[in-house]
Amino acid sequence: MRRDIEFKTEDGITLRGWLYPAQGVTGPAPTVVMAHGFSAVKEMYLDDFAAHFAANGLACLVYDHRNLGASDGTPRGHIDPQGQISGYRDAITFAGSLVEVDAGRIGIWGSSYSGGHVLVVAAIDRRVKCVVSQVPLVAGLENARRLIRADHWVGLRGNFDADRQARYAGDPPGRIPVTAPEGEPCALPTADTWAFFQGYRAQHPVTTWVNEVTVHSIELFTEYEPGAYIPRISPTPLLMVVARDDHLTPADMTTAAYETAHEPKQVLILPCGHFDAYTGAMFEMSAPVQTAWFKRWL
Repeated sequence: MRRDIEFKTEDGITLRGWLYPAQGVTGPAPTVVMAHGFSAVKEMYLDDFAAHFAANGLACLVYDHRNLGASDGTPRGHIDPQGQISGYRDAITFAGSLVEVDAGRIGIWGSSYSGGHVLVVAAIDRRVKCVVSQVPLVAGLENARRLIRADHWVGLRGNFDADRQARYAGDPPGRIPVTAPEGEPCALPTADTWAFFQGYRAQHPVTTWVNEVTVHSIELFTEYEPGAYIPRISPTPLLMVVARDDHLTPADMTTAAYETAHEPKQVLILPCGHFDAYTGAMFEMSAPVQTAWFKRWL
């Protein structure tokens, strides 16, 4: 039975989430630290992954990033990859303090934007003994160029500059929807992004997810290059889960980045799009492989 947890970051922000005890384990257990992707909150199917891992003997610590969901932090909806990376490392520290957790057997899991974060954390924090990166962002600028029309870049850069000047003058940060109907400005301009978030909100009318992020979050996205850390992950074992038909974090970019990793490594390619990886048949295909990877190395 999961329980609510909260912990402080090094800079004093309270992050909140759940701890799933490992089932069938006596004493401190191998543990997976998990968080969601760009703007998403833990209720968006991370509970399914955590419950599956826990049922197979892995404790799970699942939390919301700062400025999102149940966690504290302002500006709300501001997504700073470096702050979220630091949050993962604080979560590892907190997990290691719990009696249910074997501090020497901690793995990390991330998906989409946080799939990029775990690549960075695994490369720089040797407390991490195993990593699963699902449909990850690997190259922010190139990914943004795939999503944003070339003739829109000048205007986008102008918006970044104007927002920076406004914030310097003391104004609140500019904001933009995470997703919107086709043709309307938003952070993630793909039809399946709109379908995923709207579909979730229709099924879960009470949610902490908010369809809005800061403009600065988009600027930081374009400057973020987690794939550069992949060659440094070894000897920490890496499992990368790729969605073959992904056009939000394109599969060709992800598989090319995977080739730069050293052993031990494994890739799982799912016959689906980006958001299909969280649910249904693709979850049933992927979750056991991910569980086996964690159990093998933790």
